[in-house]
Amino acid sequence: MDDGPNETSEPAGQLPDPSGRDAPSKRGLPPGLFIVATPIGNAGDITLRALEILRGVDAIACEDTRVSAKLLTIHDIPTRRLAYHDHNAERVRPLLLARLAAGERVALISDAGTPLVSDPGFKLVRAAVAAGLPVHVAPGASALLAALVLSGLPSDRFLFAGFLDSKSAARRRELGEIAGLKATLVFYESAQRLAASLSDMAEMLGDRPAAVARELTKFHEEVVRDSLSLLAARYRDMGPPKGEIVVVVGPPLERAPIGAAEIDALLVEVLGRASLRDAVAEVAARLDLPRREVYARALALSRGDDPEASA
Repeated sequence: MDDGPNETSEPAGQLPDPSGRDAPSKRGLPPGLFIVATPIGNAGDITLRALEILRGVDAIACEDTRVSAKLLTIHDIPTRRLAYHDHNAERVRPLLLARLAAGERVALISDAGTPLVSDPGFKLVRAAVAAGLPVHVAPGASALLAALVLSGLPSDRFLFAGFLDSKSAARRRELGEIAGLKATLVFYESAQRLAASLSDMAEMLGDRPAAVARELTKFHEEVVRDSLSLLAARYRDMGPPKGEIVVVVGPPLERAPIGAAEIDALLVEVLGRASLRDAVAEVAARLDLPRREVYARALALSRGDDPEASA
């Protein structure tokens, strides 16, 4: 989201001229905030432009300076590092904005991948944009995109849903809200919650094809493809796997028309553990039906009406 070329500089992070006459170290970067993607595992997965930017800025804001130090050391980048994370963001953000307002160049990187994707960088970018400060991006590695293309599932339309809630009831509500979307779904998940989350996904989304990708671009990279129910059973039996995990779930399966008997059977099951309102919402999401239709079936059941007569 670049605010436009700087009046006295070339566009941000342009690759160097092979002759060396236009190298960024001589030309200099324009002022502003640089959102720079870093590798998600393999240290070689960083762009030439990203390396030039990280060498040319005045400071690098890191999610964890110790993690970033390893990457910067590999590429011999001595630029000063500053910690910027969830716990100090309110205090550090104004300091970074002041440096940007003074015309400095600050790069923002996360521990791995593209900043702002499930990390605290969003508020810094929003504040910089609100203040009229230039923001540039150097795109690169992203775990969600890597997992999506490896999954073998449709990639023409997808939703990145980040981390689901750690508690099953809330997680199921979140899944119910997106169950009807005709798109591939991408989630980040912890190893400890993986089996439980897959089980909730199978129940709330239906037994769709899915993939569990872990340790992407690393030596032990693995992608397991199966139905949600079988993946849930696999990780329940084997225990939590190691590494960073991305779950990719295919879009809703094509299904035959749903009859009143199927709606009523599911309503009876869900009403045994949920209120009428929550049961209607869950059944409507799971069966991809209008809430109005499911609510009418629920009222008929509560009155003891003959399902076929009220259908």
